[in-house]
Amino acid sequence: MMLEPSIDRLLERIDSKYSLVILSAKRAHELDEGAIEMLDHYKSVKSVGRALEEIESGDVIIYPNPEAKRELIRRQEEEELLMQEQEQEILEARIRAENDTM
Repeated sequence: MMLEPSIDRLLERIDSKYSLVILSAKRAHELDEGAIEMLDHYKSVKSVGRALEEIESGDVIIYPNPEAKRELIRRQEEEELLMQEQEQEILEARIRAENDTM
């Protein structure tokens, strides 16, 4: 039986029990995979309990517009790929310059 955090306090943050279950499960998986913890101290040792504590504190929320979030993630991935390509081009240019001076 889960006593803390209280379901009533959690439902003040997330308006649906179903959304609360999905959000806490996703966050628990992230924590299991090594995501950065958002709180300094946790009462729970298990990842689901920690996820619920983060939800209660307001650190973990449901993104209000999932399409906008997907677009943001896509843009971040594109920017990261572009940065990697630019770094590769700089590295290749340095190698060519070193070979030309030899």
